[in-house]
Amino acid sequence: MEPDVLVVGAGPTGLVLALWLVRMGVRVRIVDKAPQAGTTSRALAVHARTLELYEPLELAQPLLAEGVAIRGINLWARGHHTAQMELIAGDELTRYPFILIYPQDRHEQLLEARLADSGVRVERGVEIVQLDGTIATTSTGERIAARFVAGCDGAHSIVRRAIGADFAGGTYSHVFYVADVTARGPTINGELHVAFDDADFLASFPLGGSHVRLIGDLRRAGEDLTWDDVSRRIIDNLKIDVDEVRWFSVYRVHHRVASRFADGARFVLGDAAHIHSPVGGQGMNTGIGDAINLAWKLASVIHGRASEELLDSYAAERVPFAERLVATTDRAFELVSSDTKFATTLRNDVVPHVLPTVFRFEAARRFVFRTLSQIEIAYRDSPLAMGHVGRVHGGDRLPWIREPDNYVPLRSLDWQVHCYGEASPALRDACGELRIALHVQPWNDAAHHAGFVRDAAYFVRPDGYVGLATRAPRELAAYWDARRIRP
Repeated sequence: MEPDVLVVGAGPTGLVLALWLVRMGVRVRIVDKAPQAGTTSRALAVHARTLELYEPLELAQPLLAEGVAIRGINLWARGHHTAQMELIAGDELTRYPFILIYPQDRHEQLLEARLADSGVRVERGVEIVQLDGTIATTSTGERIAARFVAGCDGAHSIVRRAIGADFAGGTYSHVFYVADVTARGPTINGELHVAFDDADFLASFPLGGSHVRLIGDLRRAGEDLTWDDVSRRIIDNLKIDVDEVRWFSVYRVHHRVASRFADGARFVLGDAAHIHSPVGGQGMNTGIGDAINLAWKLASVIHGRASEELLDSYAAERVPFAERLVATTDRAFELVSSDTKFATTLRNDVVPHVLPTVFRFEAARRFVFRTLSQIEIAYRDSPLAMGHVGRVHGGDRLPWIREPDNYVPLRSLDWQVHCYGEASPALRDACGELRIALHVQPWNDAAHHAGFVRDAAYFVRPDGYVGLATRAPRELAAYWDARRIRP
């Protein structure tokens, strides 16, 4: 089969891209050079925005059924428990006001099974060794001709190299370890613990029962490092007794952003486009966000509903976010890893005592949650963003309302108009002429609190972001005409 889209790489980014494309009627092939799926937990955090974007594919509930919801954090300094902080303050912002811990290997298994149910299987052990335009040559000599190629193939992406993108950035000197273990102790209690010491850092993430993920700083380099090279002092301070090490790996942290995310009909996503520190668990979620941003645009072009100019908005929207993310996580990571006296004092004597005080204020908790959860991501400078009414701008994530649930219509994965209050005859006529679904919801305190304006029109994209916010129904047609989008 000659696919509409060849997806290179079957991690979460590639699998989600393929799933969305298949759901939108696009012919897909997805290949991965690894002979089998990953068997280690790797990325853990699934944030609220990702769960929201999973709803149309009915993926959110399976993750919730097996994952561990984290709503707070325990801080430790020099062996003493200094605070238990509630991180989350977002019950009215999203139906997922927490961080979900769900190991990447199980996550990929779920995504791959859903893709197989849709009739598409991951072709494993298939490495792309050459890419001429959108014609890919595999290690077995097969030539795959596709209309578009999406590189979800990690930090050493052949697709990124083919489009001539630089991957500027650097690598931190510190060596970190990650270990999945079974353990005992009072801190193996289903909660997140972060500990600092003069020379060490440790984070403990619950994976269910006695199974936890430990991440720490080895403070040394060398070949063939093992669990025996890990300092036990900070682990003992948290009173963790490790019974079994299920998986152990060491790594250096990189920070890089590709100089371009697209070149004509070829695109890079996820780690192929940006890599950064693990602070905040943003990496996998950002790659999934890339995938969904690109998927509906590719589907629109392939089905003749938009010109290829629409695809330019992928890089316009995702590059600025990736650059901000790398800069932000870098600053946070420098605080965690720096050996300077200032950083050590800040970690051990300031942060554990000041941060709990700050987090007593709901505004602070809301700010942190909106940032970590990625519901704060907006594309107000995008070529697809236009207008604002109330606090809602073109480019914003559509604010969520619990009752009645205004996210239910988003499951159609199509353009739609939302109105909170009464839809005018002119608005109904405009939607009818454009053959666009109009969803009218009652005006209530929740709609007002979310930032909507009564009786205004919000033109919503297939990915749940507002394209146009307006009081003038005639602007709906003008918006589409200017961007060469058709029903």
